[in-house]
Amino acid sequence: MKLEKFFNPRSVAVIGASREPRKVGHKILKNLIDYGFKGEIYPINPNAEEILGCKCYSSVLDVPSEIDLSIIAVPSRIVPNVAEECGVKGVKGIVVISAGFSETGREGARLEKKLLDICRRYGMRMQGPNCLGIINTASRLNASFATANPPRGRVAFISQSGALGSTILNWAIQKNIGFSSFISLGNEADLNAADFLEALSEDEETKVIGLYMEGVKDGRRFLKVSRELSRIKPIVALKAGTTDVGIRAVSSHTGSLAGSNVSFSAAFKKAGILRVNTLEELFNLVLALEEQPPPKGKRVLIVTNGGGPGILAADACEKNGLELPSLEYHIREDLRRMLPPHASVNNPVDVLGDADESRYEIALSAGLKSSRIDGIIVILTPQAMTPTEKIANVTAKLNRMSRKPIISAFMGLEDDSLAIKILRRNGVPNYEFPEDAAYVLSRMYEYQVVSSRRREKPPIFPDIKLDEINEIITQAHNENRLNLTIEESIQICRASGIPTPPAAVARSRNEAIEIAESIGYPVAMKIVSPSILHKTDVGGVILDVQSSQEVKNNYDKLLRRVHTLMPHARVQGVLIQKMVPKGREVIVGCIRDIQFGPLMMFGLGGIYVDFLRDVSYRLCPITRMEAEEMIRETKAYTLLRGVRGEPPSDINSVIDVILRLSYLMSQIRGFSEMEINPLLVYERSRGCSAVDIRVTLSKKI
Repeated sequence: MKLEKFFNPRSVAVIGASREPRKVGHKILKNLIDYGFKGEIYPINPNAEEILGCKCYSSVLDVPSEIDLSIIAVPSRIVPNVAEECGVKGVKGIVVISAGFSETGREGARLEKKLLDICRRYGMRMQGPNCLGIINTASRLNASFATANPPRGRVAFISQSGALGSTILNWAIQKNIGFSSFISLGNEADLNAADFLEALSEDEETKVIGLYMEGVKDGRRFLKVSRELSRIKPIVALKAGTTDVGIRAVSSHTGSLAGSNVSFSAAFKKAGILRVNTLEELFNLVLALEEQPPPKGKRVLIVTNGGGPGILAADACEKNGLELPSLEYHIREDLRRMLPPHASVNNPVDVLGDADESRYEIALSAGLKSSRIDGIIVILTPQAMTPTEKIANVTAKLNRMSRKPIISAFMGLEDDSLAIKILRRNGVPNYEFPEDAAYVLSRMYEYQVVSSRRREKPPIFPDIKLDEINEIITQAHNENRLNLTIEESIQICRASGIPTPPAAVARSRNEAIEIAESIGYPVAMKIVSPSILHKTDVGGVILDVQSSQEVKNNYDKLLRRVHTLMPHARVQGVLIQKMVPKGREVIVGCIRDIQFGPLMMFGLGGIYVDFLRDVSYRLCPITRMEAEEMIRETKAYTLLRGVRGEPPSDINSVIDVILRLSYLMSQIRGFSEMEINPLLVYERSRGCSAVDIRVTLSKKI
């Protein structure tokens, strides 16, 4: 296992071990002892001979044996000196609990760099600094200052927040959720989330991984590692900091709609990580994935002794994309014979308020036998005559026999009630409300889809003229420009195989007439200015121009409008563009995210894109399957399919544009943003046309 010395050390030194119970160094040492760590423990304190029955040493250099792992809890200013001694001693890993590093500002960042340089020099790996520590239940290692010792389980939890991590541990213990490992990342100066995820991929004790994160150190590596891991072990992530306050100003719709929250969502989707919005959702889902197999499909049977909760569960299932099929005819007939006359044998199956364990067993067995059912939600409302413990035992018995997930919502019972304990001991996750059970089952099915999805390679486009495109970028950089002209943007589209109507920029009335005559009427006329983001806002677009006289008049009209509304705008000319037939307006764009690379966007286009915000995202490079998913996730898909008898649009041509732009952004790092809005989409087999294009370059390195 990678990072073996962190998870299964043979010996641990606690540097900063203290005799004072309130000190962090005392708590860490006590946790190691109380949790039953079987290896050697060496307290390091030059002012003590013994702490908690363990012999103390003045320095790690005085310890007569090898040390695999050192836990450092001393003032930040002396941490580098302590780390140096660990390096000389040959310690393989250090966990720096101490705060006062990059999280405090410039001086702390310098101290952190000094510490990291020491680790690099000696080949030591470091967790932290500014972290809670590490726990591995299999090796009985609690090298943390957490206030409680977690029970053993198959859930590994990684947290970027030490304070939140401690709270999570306490909460999970109250809920009787066991852990395989608990890792507090701290500042991630050396080891980061990807390193620990990679290590956990080899850990046989870990079945599911929970992740609390606020940011990511190495987005590309995080994606690579988590994408491989999620195919064998589910990863459930809670990302904090979801608002986009403070996002830099950008020059396109793509950029303005793509904040950090969007890029993380796209990254999680690319990696197969299940994203949740609350801690409660995280543990609800982790609990189920630890104990139950994911459903093979989205068909659910609800078994209940109360009509109201059954209806709530049915509504929640539909809202979460699950289906409630009827059982096979012969199974329904069997239920009618075996259940009371007033029981419902439809889905939900209502076994009535006076149901005993035998009725539940009959209904649950029917669900397990049915080929139309992939998972079961069993609901119990405790009434005076309800034998809750016996029903829990029946549910547990059938769960042991089942290859289908069984999720329970035994409502109104205390967590420490015997019925809930029976369910938990037998691997049946229980939720207070049926809506939670439906949500969990839907996310479990989502994981089934993710883990079983076939691998598909993104397409390549040898016809795209990369050399020609690079020449345009080089010329712009040589002129110290980051925004390409509309002419250059059109050239890039054409070199990429993306269809665009004939167009050219005119710098005078006569040139405008010449271009229009050569293109052929009718034409569109659009003001060209780097100062104007939305041309329609200043009346900078005139369509359906039919003659040379109209070109002449409209040329002057456009200049007057812009001069009146934006007198300081720098006008470069007027674009004369061949009018194209009306089509469905969509937007296709891509922005280079600083953490994860190119981020592709698709959605409804035109002038309302900022208001409707009907968009979907994926990280590049994109496969054909991902491009199809992007389109289906938006309301634009409904329009493209055709509504109220309208013919369907050429969706395949849109997919081709998305894939070409994805390939282009992946191959050429010189692009910062590229956007086509609108991309006009015509009827099936008639293609599409990029009417307006905007390209921004990355700064020259």
